Amino acid sequence: MNIPITAPIKIMVKRVNDVRIHTFISSYEGDNIANATHIIESKNVLVLVDGQFLKPYAKLFREYADSLKKPIARLYLSHRHPDHWFGLGDAFSDIEIYTLQETIDFLKENGEASREDHIPKLGDLAPDTVVIPKNAVKPGIEVVDGVTYIIEKIVDTEIDYGITLKLPDLGVYIVQDLIYSGTHLYLTKYLDHWMAQFEDMLTSDYDLFLPGHGEPADKKEVTENLKYLIAAKQAMADGLKDEAFKAFMLQRFPTRQCPAIFNIYLPRLFDGASDF
Repeated sequence: MNIPITAPIKIMVKRVNDVRIHTFISSYEGDNIANATHIIESKNVLVLVDGQFLKPYAKLFREYADSLKKPIARLYLSHRHPDHWFGLGDAFSDIEIYTLQETIDFLKENGEASREDHIPKLGDLAPDTVVIPKNAVKPGIEVVDGVTYIIEKIVDTEIDYGITLKLPDLGVYIVQDLIYSGTHLYLTKYLDHWMAQFEDMLTSDYDLFLPGHGEPADKKEVTENLKYLIAAKQAMADGLKDEAFKAFMLQRFPTRQCPAIFNIYLPRLFDGASDF
């Protein structure tokens, strides 16, 4: 794989009183997929969301968090796809990590196999170790340093199980891989249920959505993601698959970035390749 390591994008997304929201995005270039991770900086502590994919970006994300000069209270892991948890072993093994029990169980059973499977493709960009989160979360409300987090469990979308985080006092909805902002989406068989989540976002009171790939999004980008899934569903209904499907989606959405993601998900979507 051709994965250039270039300077990440760091964005101050929003500030409300003592709370600042930061987004850190890895490269869009080559075979990279613009992983987006986030920091909620409150008066006394930091809360992080996801740990990046490639070792250099995980370390740079940790350096950025440490530059804010506040302790990291916890890191929420949104789901089990390796581009969200691989970086934990290289940069966040000392941090309390919170995620669904299903994600913990998956990493216990398959984490090392996933790491080893990626070494031929990533080389020394792959993690040296696998970190198993110890803190299982359930849907509900948590308050950390005065910031309210509404944790919701999302099933059968871009992943079978995942969490999203709503910050109602800030008008921010951290959706991670429910939205791919300006990039091509990682598609699964759960398109109908995924589209229903977009409908919920469009009718919600939230107007700022933090994705797992690309820059912070608004409701216009949510609509664009919905259009993408509608087109993909129709293409599959028309019998397109593999390279023909890829060619159709690239032509239909020529301005979206990170086309390397097709090479990751097509074998899983159409040919039954390993789920990790």
